[in-house]
Amino acid sequence: MDYKGTKDSVTKDDVTVVDIGAAKKAVTATSIGNAMEWFDFGIYSYLAVTIGKVFFPEVDGPMQLVYAFATFAVAFLVRPIGGIFFGMLGDRMGRKKVLAITLVMMAIATLAIGLIPSYESIGVTASILLLIARLVQGFSTGGEYSGAMTFIAESTPDKKRGIMASWLEVGTLTGYIAGSGLVTLLTFILGSETMLEWGWRIPFLIAGPIGIVGLYLRNQLEETPAFEAMEKAKDNKKEHISLKELLVFHKNPLLIGILLVFFYNVTNYMVLSYMPSHLTAVLGYGETNGLLLILIVMCVMIPIVLLMGYFSDRIGGKNIISGGLTGLIIFSVPAFYMIGTGNTWLVFLGILILAIFLAAFQGTMPSLLPSLYFTDVRYGALSITYNLSASLFGGTTPLAVAWLINETANNYVPSYYLTAASVIGIVVVLFLVKDPTGKPLRGSPPAVEKEQEIQAAVKKGQAEGLWWKEEKKEIEGKIQAQKSEESLN
Repeated sequence: MDYKGTKDSVTKDDVTVVDIGAAKKAVTATSIGNAMEWFDFGIYSYLAVTIGKVFFPEVDGPMQLVYAFATFAVAFLVRPIGGIFFGMLGDRMGRKKVLAITLVMMAIATLAIGLIPSYESIGVTASILLLIARLVQGFSTGGEYSGAMTFIAESTPDKKRGIMASWLEVGTLTGYIAGSGLVTLLTFILGSETMLEWGWRIPFLIAGPIGIVGLYLRNQLEETPAFEAMEKAKDNKKEHISLKELLVFHKNPLLIGILLVFFYNVTNYMVLSYMPSHLTAVLGYGETNGLLLILIVMCVMIPIVLLMGYFSDRIGGKNIISGGLTGLIIFSVPAFYMIGTGNTWLVFLGILILAIFLAAFQGTMPSLLPSLYFTDVRYGALSITYNLSASLFGGTTPLAVAWLINETANNYVPSYYLTAASVIGIVVVLFLVKDPTGKPLRGSPPAVEKEQEIQAAVKKGQAEGLWWKEEKKEIEGKIQAQKSEESLN
């Protein structure tokens, strides 16, 4: 994109003054959508046994749970497809419109699960309808989280991007806590038999009102300043970049993004998704006690995530992530040793240690990942990066670890898995990632909170230059050369 500022000349007209009130509204509206995604994740995970009985009664014993989780896992298959579709759409139509679409789809699909008749009522059609609803959820989720990251990053001042983007992960934790906590509470109040009859539907039906609130908040938002600036600055006749061009000419940041999401999601799914099963199935720890410990740990994580986001704006997100990776390399094995003792306090401490390092990633990744890409491809590139890596590595982590433990009979396999992922991660972070803290997003002018900061931003821009401009021109030149060559052929 061609902005007024150059390497030697950055003027006050290049600087965007962000409405901090609008930025906070953007954070709230996007975080609610993310909370809904993980609310669904929590209720489905905790109701897997009940869902197996309701929709797959013809299957006996443990296979009911396998079928229920298979229906859950199928959403991961379509996430990359949804990511490509909504990501490319978001780079053309704008972030706001697409985020409204994904939220509505998520809410309707989750609500629909609560309304599907049981297998006893309509037979195998019930199982098919459940599968379709899960596919819609997975497809919409592909554009939801990456779009939320993009929207927040483009709506906030450069100096506060870390703390404000970290609220997105607060939405993640809040949604999961709310979903799993609600199921636990309903089971306690209604009992197992009533939950099987109709009580399991309540959490899914709640998605409807949440979706209406979220949609209302998102409709009140304005388009991101970065996207608007790009649209004003570009040539109206210029074509949008194609998927092929994105993959070919932006392959380096795409690969870096995939590797960042790799260790992030391995840690995330290890701590929040796999850990309950490890405590009960592998270690024989009480199921109720294990789930309660995970819920408490997630509650403790919320202020830590915000703290990590706050400090990332001061000492650099790259430094926070490097610290988290170093911590996992050193403490993963000791943490799983404590978890393996079966002593409640040591189990809690071991999980908390892992959770603190996970919080280091949750507080920084929502601001770091969008900074890898130029504004005109950010939504699409981030959607491809996040969903492909999450599906390949994050969603498969519980399965891979469970299989390895079964094959090796070694309960420390999860700690080795985390350590290996962290070693790869720290190499990527130290040698391939530029620290974007306090700097404009690639392809965007500087963004400040107050007019008094404009002059400082101009001086900083004149000193550092808009480093991405020459790189952007080079990419655009290569795309144009390829098109010229193709037209000749």
